Amino acid sequence: MSDLTTIRNIGPAFERELIAAGIKTADQLRETGADAAYARLLGNGTKPHFIGYYVLVMALRGRPWNDCKGDEKKALRKRFEAIKSSNFDTGQSEFEKMLDIIGVVPSKK
Repeated sequence: MSDLTTIRNIGPAFERELIAAGIKTADQLRETGADAAYARLLGNGTKPHFIGYYVLVMALRGRPWNDCKGDEKKALRKRFEAIKSSNFDTGQSEFEKMLDIIGVVPSKK
């Protein structure tokens, strides 16, 4: 088992958030994957932030955090929005969340 900070882009502050969300080792983070790990962070109270999400994705790909550009970044933005809408309490009712997810009403976020 290795420390989370052995993964590129994961510093002490990010490590503390991951541990608080129940992800305690680098191996566990790799097994969990970026999307599920980010969902756990949101579920544990981390405020959603796109940069934090793609830093995590790039970390697990072994790439610099700022290496995400163009179409890849656009695709990650869509994944981030889906994770955020499913795992972060925006004060919307379940019905409003579903309408927001399928694009029926403008987002209140």
